[in-house]
Amino acid sequence: MLKSMTGYGRGEGMVGTRHIVFEVKSVNHKFFEVNSRVPRGYMFLEDRLKNYLHERVARGKLDVFLQIENLGESAVEVGVNHSLAAGYYKALSELQKSYKLPDGPSLALLSRYQDIFTISKAPEDEEALWQDVLEIIVPTVESFLHMRETEGARLKADIMSRAGRILSLVDQVEQLSPGTVADYRERLQNKIQELLGDSRFDEQRVLMEVAVFADKVAVDEETVRLRSHFAQMEKLAESEGPVGRKIDFLVQEMNREANTIGSKSQNTEIAYLVVEIKSEIEKIREQIQNIE
Repeated sequence: MLKSMTGYGRGEGMVGTRHIVFEVKSVNHKFFEVNSRVPRGYMFLEDRLKNYLHERVARGKLDVFLQIENLGESAVEVGVNHSLAAGYYKALSELQKSYKLPDGPSLALLSRYQDIFTISKAPEDEEALWQDVLEIIVPTVESFLHMRETEGARLKADIMSRAGRILSLVDQVEQLSPGTVADYRERLQNKIQELLGDSRFDEQRVLMEVAVFADKVAVDEETVRLRSHFAQMEKLAESEGPVGRKIDFLVQEMNREANTIGSKSQNTEIAYLVVEIKSEIEKIREQIQNIE
């Protein structure tokens, strides 16, 4: 099954007291690459997110956005800086004694010094948070992958249609190829007859020349390999897993065979067919660039 490297998915929802938004989009790329935007304070989710995506995506450049907003009461911890509080208490006590003030340091007085207290957010339960995030990520990634598969099916249909067109052109090349040799033999005999007139010429020598020419212009090996490449491509298109690079290699080989046929061609009709074949191969190559 061919999969495109282009896709998009977005999901959001409430999980407990958290409002979570997750968005992912991808374009074609030689390798797997992720650019992520994760809220400050939740950076520990970044590696988990990348690993989760890499298990499901082999190639492509992914842009990922994650937003987490806690709408419930945030658990906080209030601490006391005892060293600082003791310093304040000692200083206030010295003032009281030095100036014979009626009252010593009290709790109400000390509580006015806010730097005595430390307020911090309770640490997140990383595993529990990841499970909450997964509730949004999982269906979003499934939608994203479905889009890549749908686009891949469209690309496959176009590629196989062009493959059928190419094989039809190859049929025509194979039908015209024997005629090239026959035409050459006729031209050679006519040229010799024109030069020698009524004199007899060596028919065996003509046959030898024709045989050498036939070997030079024979394209049966190239057309057989072309058909083999297309059969392999069709098989890969039905297989699971990433196959874009393998098909890209086959397309290069197809183009090589078409070039060889073109270089051997001594027939204008075959030359035109080769141009059409190469044009269709190039269009397949362009489509393959977006296959995972």
